[in-house]
Amino acid sequence: MKKEPIYKLDRTDRAILNEIQSHFPLKTRPYLEVAERLGLTEKEVILRVEQMTEGGIIRRIGANFNSRKLGFFSTLCAAKVPVEKLPRFIEVVNSYVGVTHNYERNGDYNVWFTFIAETQDIIESALMEIKRQTGIMELISLPAEKIFKIQVDFEFGPQ
Repeated sequence: MKKEPIYKLDRTDRAILNEIQSHFPLKTRPYLEVAERLGLTEKEVILRVEQMTEGGIIRRIGANFNSRKLGFFSTLCAAKVPVEKLPRFIEVVNSYVGVTHNYERNGDYNVWFTFIAETQDIIESALMEIKRQTGIMELISLPAEKIFKIQVDFEFGPQ
């Protein structure tokens, strides 16, 4: 697997990431509030967030919802995909709105993804469609029996 290039964060980038990752202000001018907390200008915060987004450090800024409390169902899926079929399989899987993560891994089951939908039937139907479209029949669904959700915040210390 190809290793991602490492982006060099300075102290200010790290401070901004610490502020916005779990406590993004719900204000008319959120970047101004972040700037005031850090002793920066609003323009500087916006510029740095844009640069980190363009550099692939920030994938998205948005809300995370508890899908179960909203009545949704989720499952972890694993598939055995021959190398020559990976591009098509990944393209098909990623076309589904309910797919939230999709990873290539080492081992027999080399593609893993999570799928969230309003009903278990929608998930099962989508997995059957994926099998039909890709010809990959070794695709299993592993719904969670119990959720142990943790809050993940990365502490970006000074460097």
